[in-house]
Amino acid sequence: MNRFGLLGRNISYSFSQGYFTQKFKDLGLDDHSYENFDLQKIEELKSVLAQDNLRGLNVTIPYKQEVIPYLDELDAKAAKIGAVNTIQFTENGLKGFNTDAYGFQKSLEPFLKPHHKKALILGTGGASKAVRFVLDELGIANTYVSRSKKEGQYTYEELDETIIKKNTLIINCTPLGTYPNVEDKPALPYQYIGADHLLYDLIYNPEKTSFLASGEAKGASICNGLQMLEQQAEKAWDIWNNA
Repeated sequence: MNRFGLLGRNISYSFSQGYFTQKFKDLGLDDHSYENFDLQKIEELKSVLAQDNLRGLNVTIPYKQEVIPYLDELDAKAAKIGAVNTIQFTENGLKGFNTDAYGFQKSLEPFLKPHHKKALILGTGGASKAVRFVLDELGIANTYVSRSKKEGQYTYEELDETIIKKNTLIINCTPLGTYPNVEDKPALPYQYIGADHLLYDLIYNPEKTSFLASGEAKGASICNGLQMLEQQAEKAWDIWNNA
């Protein structure tokens, strides 16, 4: 049996498990399985790694950074981003990769217009680091928005008409609005969003979050995180198979 899985916390349902279980079925890979490893703390990873027949792992919230000390090697992109979401089992040990950046870029690019020159990144967790990496690569100036004040970042209270109108790309990297708390959304002054804006939400469940619906009501273009997940999953599969 070739076993794959997801490391995370409180991941009773995961996109990855459903996606790969279906993929293995479609490919006729009866000797492949994908399971959730629900860890309450990262130290429990040792017991997972001691198990037999593991061939590859994905990593989700909140362990994309905490997992790094357990790895033997980091891909250059993952090292630059500072977050890992895919682990390859190699002859030399565990190697960490970041396929979030690839997935985000592939799903964002079809929506980008020439005027999307400045972006707000809502949230500062592991996924936001991959988002920043991609925006930097694309030459899109970006600023983090966080609940607490830090140098070079905005707080939600500071967001005014000028800032919102200047930053026509807004990306939600927080869990606000995820099922079942579908009424939640980041505290933005949505009244200043208009037709020039593109709102991107890393959340895919629900399909249209309160954040996206609020932007759409003001004429903004919107995109959720489903395609990003599909793209990053396929990239992870390539990595596990050295494709």
